Amino acid sequence: MTDTSDKSATWIVPVGPDGPQPAGDLDAELSALVGQTESAGQAGQVTLLSRPVGRPSRVLLAGIGDGAEADWRAAGAAVVRAAGDETLDVILPAEVTQAALRGLTEGLWLGGYRYRDAIKAARSSEVRLILSETPGYAKSLTLARVTATATWLARDLTNTPSSVKNPEWFADQIVAEAAGRTGLTVTVRAGDELKRFGGLRAVGGGSISPPRFVEISWHPAGATTHVVLVGKGITFDTGGISIKPRDGMKLMKKDMGGAAAVVAATLGAADLNLPVRITALLPLAENAISGSAFRPGDVITHYDGSTSENTNSDAEGRIVLADALAYAAEQLAPDLVLNLATLTGANAVALGKRTAALYSPDDELAEALAGAGAAAGERMWRLPLADDYTDNLRSDIADRISAPAGPGSVMAALFLRDFFTGTRWAHLDMSAPSWSDADDLDLSKGATGWGARTLLRYLSGLP
Repeated sequence: MTDTSDKSATWIVPVGPDGPQPAGDLDAELSALVGQTESAGQAGQVTLLSRPVGRPSRVLLAGIGDGAEADWRAAGAAVVRAAGDETLDVILPAEVTQAALRGLTEGLWLGGYRYRDAIKAARSSEVRLILSETPGYAKSLTLARVTATATWLARDLTNTPSSVKNPEWFADQIVAEAAGRTGLTVTVRAGDELKRFGGLRAVGGGSISPPRFVEISWHPAGATTHVVLVGKGITFDTGGISIKPRDGMKLMKKDMGGAAAVVAATLGAADLNLPVRITALLPLAENAISGSAFRPGDVITHYDGSTSENTNSDAEGRIVLADALAYAAEQLAPDLVLNLATLTGANAVALGKRTAALYSPDDELAEALAGAGAAAGERMWRLPLADDYTDNLRSDIADRISAPAGPGSVMAALFLRDFFTGTRWAHLDMSAPSWSDADDLDLSKGATGWGARTLLRYLSGLP
């Protein structure tokens, strides 16, 4: 019989299609109580059983649905919210799979997230997992911990108000985070070092906070694949002279969500000692309004010497990403390039709040990224790089127009494609899923850290 006298006041027992799945020797009363309770077992559903005079005094039955990793992740997030500040004992069934354990643990951490600078209390209750020792469990717990830590960082960076978060502050956070990890190097460019980065200088030129270009390198010995990750880092977006309305501007502290995900994934790769070379590129700027702000009609010269006619100062993300992509093509010789950006409102119109748009001319790469996203719990949908629309990019005074007519998310992807040819490339427009209006399964209200989990899953599978 399990001695619960010194255990917590709340125990968690998973429930699947066949009912509760307790492990170990529960006392007879508790076992009977759990066994007689009807619960549908829907993933993320929590049923509370009270035992006022017993120990534990509360039992939460947590639905795990069909038992897929995503179902266990939903269960973990649901129970940590239901328990509040209670210490939890999670009683796992015998021989729980490694995927289930990883999903549950990620859910516990992600569901317990609170923005650390706004809420000083602990982010989640203490959790003790009760399971048998089985080879592989330690690896699952490590993967879950690193993934959750990376997602927390991406959420924290994105949730930080823009009264604090400017390009210099963001660059300083990256340097500080990387300093505690062996094998990472960080280069921060500013001022005259940005001479060739015409797009970044144009977008950041209207702000009192000058732009930065950050390069993070993870280059383990023996790595044979070189991946470049590019993340849009607009620390606040007023829309510039093409100013946004108030409702469109109030959440624009999140416009660096792509950069946050890329930073977090690169640090996570170092934590896992992944045997793949990674270079992360972060063009950081604040798109503000002043006498020095760039104007509609201006012609911008990018890092590769090509030019873009600015037709909408609120389409600034693609302009800074273009410099980063051109830099990667000229300086880094990568095997593949992935860029993440909170780029267009059209993403949300087309695909809703929880799905990113995926663009790539490479079928194998697109399939691998979508699979990594599905496993990580970050959904994406592939949209076409339709050549029918390329004529819309033509300009009378430059090599291209920055914001042409046509389907918004597709046109942005076609603009970016112009800067990186000949190498495997994918673009994720993740504006919509970068933010959640409420606690929702493994998402907490506010920044979601979207992309960090997908990138770590994908990078972990590379040779």
